[in-house]
Amino acid sequence: MGEGVKHNSENSGSGSLDNPGLAAVHPTGLIVQEVTSKRLLDVFIKVPWRVYKDDPNWVPPLIFERREAFSARHPFFEHARWKAWVVYRDGEAVGRISAQIEQLHLDRYQDASGYFGLIEAVQDSAVFSVLFDTAESWLRSQGMTRIVGPFNLNPNQETGLLVEGFDSPPNIMMGHGCHYYDASVKSCGFSPAQELLAYEMAIEFETPKVMQRLCERVGKGITIRMLDRKNVERELEIMRDVFNDAWSGNWGFVPYTENEFKAVGKEMLLILPKNFIHIAELDGEAVAFIVVLPNLNEITGDLNGRLLPFGWLKLLWRLKVKFPTTCRTPLMGVRKKFHDTALGAALAFMVIDAMRKPAMDKGLVTAELSWILETNKGMCRIIESLGGVVNKRYRMYEKLL
Repeated sequence: MGEGVKHNSENSGSGSLDNPGLAAVHPTGLIVQEVTSKRLLDVFIKVPWRVYKDDPNWVPPLIFERREAFSARHPFFEHARWKAWVVYRDGEAVGRISAQIEQLHLDRYQDASGYFGLIEAVQDSAVFSVLFDTAESWLRSQGMTRIVGPFNLNPNQETGLLVEGFDSPPNIMMGHGCHYYDASVKSCGFSPAQELLAYEMAIEFETPKVMQRLCERVGKGITIRMLDRKNVERELEIMRDVFNDAWSGNWGFVPYTENEFKAVGKEMLLILPKNFIHIAELDGEAVAFIVVLPNLNEITGDLNGRLLPFGWLKLLWRLKVKFPTTCRTPLMGVRKKFHDTALGAALAFMVIDAMRKPAMDKGLVTAELSWILETNKGMCRIIESLGGVVNKRYRMYEKLL
């Protein structure tokens, strides 16, 4: 499964053991099975349904979207390879994990680090131990000397393990988690490596006078415009260039490839109003941008992960008639040369401010800005000056192999 899973089936896995002859029996009595087929991939995808069966704040992912994310067709697998496993107890799936080797990371950092991700399991220390032993063994066999995660599947996708904020559902493309996950990961020898913050703020905020004066003083020559949908490919490439430059100094950064960003852009444009992407230009150069996504988790939870046979109709109807009241900013960036400058702060504020009217016109009330590195003090200060408060905290972990 090093390059993703090829699949066509529309049937979801039941969670029972498949091809027991290919599974490994662990000394604990647990059975570990590598995901090597479309049926096992569906079992892997469905593990969270068992883990969160009593959690009212969990939002089931859309099964078809998960299949596509793990498919060999996904552009992630043009530069990465992975394996995934399911752990069974008494014939039922009780945990899962993946391990990834991201070539873009290795090329950039030369640190022999592999990733783990997609960790989900019932509260059982033996299950966590078996999951991590399995992922670590494979990474070690591939020459890796360090493991870091969770990345689902790399830093440009879902990242981090929820450690605070269990009392509300996750926003779109953000993870949920169980209260015991943090201790369970640490008990397997991992140490915290980085803290990621999710800020919640009201769409309608009062502009701080100091920010208003700053924009008046340094903002001359800056223009904010909407994405030009007549030239989508050009616009996506502009945004990718700004993002890769803006985030290049961040912890764990790997660049978006052209194919990856195109895939993300096409998915976003299917659901985004035309004025939910703004680009800032200075003297004709694109220097910042922002993307706001309506929080589809508000309107997909009761679909139980399925868009067939009538889920598509429900989703489209809800987007038209009952638009979400919350949103998230998953992509935002200011060119690196403006970081830690007055102009950089003004650019960040101006693209955020540009989204206020379009968001309010659609009935949005609150926005989540995530994820933000806790060490990114400048951005944290800007968000907090606008009334943003941390509503969730995610943690990254690392371990020497």
